[in-house]
Amino acid sequence: MCNPQDGDTDRKQPVTACLLSAAFFSALGSSFLYGYNLSVVNSPALYIKAFYNKTWLDRYGEPVGTETVTLLWSITVSIFAIGGLLGALSVSLIVKILGRKGTLLLNNIFALIASLLLTLGEKAKSFEMLIIGRLIIGVDSGIALSALPMYLGEISPKHIRGSIGQFNSILICLGVFTGQVLGLPELLGQVSRWNYLFSFLAFPAILQLCVLPFLPESPRYLLMERRDEAGAERAFQKFLGKKDVSQELEEVHAEARAQENLRTASVLQLLKNPAVRWQLITIVVTMACYQLCGLNAIWYYTNGILQEAGFATNIIPYITLSTGFIETLAAIISGLMIERIGRKPLLIFGFSAMAVFFSLLTVFLNFQNSMSWMPYLSYVCILAVIASFCSGPGGIPFILTGELFEQSYRPAAFMIAGIVNWLSNFAVGLLFPFLQETLQSFAFLVFVVICIMGTIYLYVVLPETKNKTFLDISQSFAKINKIPAPSPSHEIELSGLISCSGFDYFRIKPAVS
Repeated sequence: MCNPQDGDTDRKQPVTACLLSAAFFSALGSSFLYGYNLSVVNSPALYIKAFYNKTWLDRYGEPVGTETVTLLWSITVSIFAIGGLLGALSVSLIVKILGRKGTLLLNNIFALIASLLLTLGEKAKSFEMLIIGRLIIGVDSGIALSALPMYLGEISPKHIRGSIGQFNSILICLGVFTGQVLGLPELLGQVSRWNYLFSFLAFPAILQLCVLPFLPESPRYLLMERRDEAGAERAFQKFLGKKDVSQELEEVHAEARAQENLRTASVLQLLKNPAVRWQLITIVVTMACYQLCGLNAIWYYTNGILQEAGFATNIIPYITLSTGFIETLAAIISGLMIERIGRKPLLIFGFSAMAVFFSLLTVFLNFQNSMSWMPYLSYVCILAVIASFCSGPGGIPFILTGELFEQSYRPAAFMIAGIVNWLSNFAVGLLFPFLQETLQSFAFLVFVVICIMGTIYLYVVLPETKNKTFLDISQSFAKINKIPAPSPSHEIELSGLISCSGFDYFRIKPAVS
């Protein structure tokens, strides 16, 4: 029989150095690079455009037209999202062949190639190398944002699965902040050093290549997809810091028996299966709101508001660092609180708070010239929007994608989530300038509507997933999916196989009539 106090005992067990190392180093070479590439092109933008002009002049003997420079720069920035989409489309196949850890390791090759192209493009007098480099680092990010949350979710005990999963969000924010710091004029944000900003891409990739091979693969992947029980046992032992992991192995075996189809499902099979229909809709809505809620667009206004507030142009880059700092701090606090508060409350709070502060920002921007202190309130609203985003919406959509689907559907779910993520990202970059030109400061009201609609949907549909097994979470969607719940006899048969340890992925509760 299972001691009901075992779960509490496991919660008191310290988190092992192996688990923390796996979470940190897998995120360092993955989500950190994604965050870094979001901000790294901002400070050297003028220098890169000047390089394009000089290269064009050397090639064709005449200066490049303004429209051509704008087009080349737009391609350089936006092709990152195209690469991300290509990476998301390929991740399902790669994780099936190489596993979660193997995919992360392979992904470093893209980062190293991109680093070389972006660093040497100026010396080679080739702006094509910069554009191709941005495409390749986009592929790296597209793979990373799918494979990393999958790996983190599968190596974590359920009572800290959210906190470990937030390493993804924290390292994204830390990457953004690092890009802002290194882009300062005193460091690499100079005309003679800007290409070295891209050399830095190789450092996290090399560090991950040196460390991650010595850390375990996902034990769930090893046991359920590779049938490698010895490998899964060793992985459990390292992650949990104990020798006897028979209960954990038995639990994963029980979950495997409960799944009708153990083969990895394709995207088409996932789309056709009514048993996961609302899980899929929830992920699509949440991931779309993650990109369409307006955080990316907020950067368009930051420098302008600071200039209106009277700050000298030469100190604006240092004040802008506050946005990266607030972003990182909010993500860390969210990681510490997620297992106490839960996923659903943090998501609802984040989106609703963003709606409030976007509304206030719209008001303050329209009165910005009437009062000298109004721009300061606008900037406070920008910081509040960023903090609200990172408190929940900034990382939890990736955690939910791993939690709402069982093992066989997870790769396909991450592929669909990645496609939605990158298409939405591209749509914001493409459409926001037109919204801004047409609606001016009222463009933020579009994001208010999106945040409110996301909040309502999550409040009505999303169940809380905190401290629940993967199967418990799937069963909580049974009623809305209009599928029958498991029969009592099926639950009783499986319950004998289940223990109450920290890696309890599969505890089925008695049926309620």
